[in-house]
Amino acid sequence: MAALDDVLAPDDWVDVLAALGRGGLVVVPTDTVYGVGGLVSHAGAVDTLFRLKGRDRTKPIAVLVADADQASEIAVFGPVSRRLAERFWPGGLTLVVPRANGFDARLGGERSTVGIRCPHHDGLRNLLARSGPLAVTSANLAGRPTPSTAAEIAEVFGAQVDAVVDGGTLAGLASTVVDCCGSVPEVLREGPVSREHLRAAVQDLL
Repeated sequence: MAALDDVLAPDDWVDVLAALGRGGLVVVPTDTVYGVGGLVSHAGAVDTLFRLKGRDRTKPIAVLVADADQASEIAVFGPVSRRLAERFWPGGLTLVVPRANGFDARLGGERSTVGIRCPHHDGLRNLLARSGPLAVTSANLAGRPTPSTAAEIAEVFGAQVDAVVDGGTLAGLASTVVDCCGSVPEVLREGPVSREHLRAAVQDLL
């Protein structure tokens, strides 16, 4: 396992980045729960992620980014989604928005949109800044709870993942998911960011 600290040690960066570059999968701590993922730009890694999870292809996998600039490379933000990103990123909010031209990663579900999030976790954002966007989903088998420790997750996935970053015990709520593709944002899943806070942030734009 990689370092226990929030920010990886230099040798761990090398190992994790090398694994991602080979199309491998890594387990990482986020600000909510542990996630497992691979480079969004590596089609083989995303395909492997679906198989590892036993996940139906109709259920899309979200993308984690280091910051808004990285997000703008793969997604298009309108007034509402931009406001929500400004207010709640980094944090527990996934925004479903139209894809940028040329971004055609096979992430499952609708091919014209992407779920995107900037996590409130310094170590993970540092990794994302070096690796590029990652396709990440909760580190569990489909339909089962997400273990709260890296050791438990390593037991579940074993050698099927190339690296596990240990961020301690994580038992937060999965992120709030908001579809911003229509004229009015729609909450698909409520998590750390409440409907009331979302509404207050954009009510002057609606």
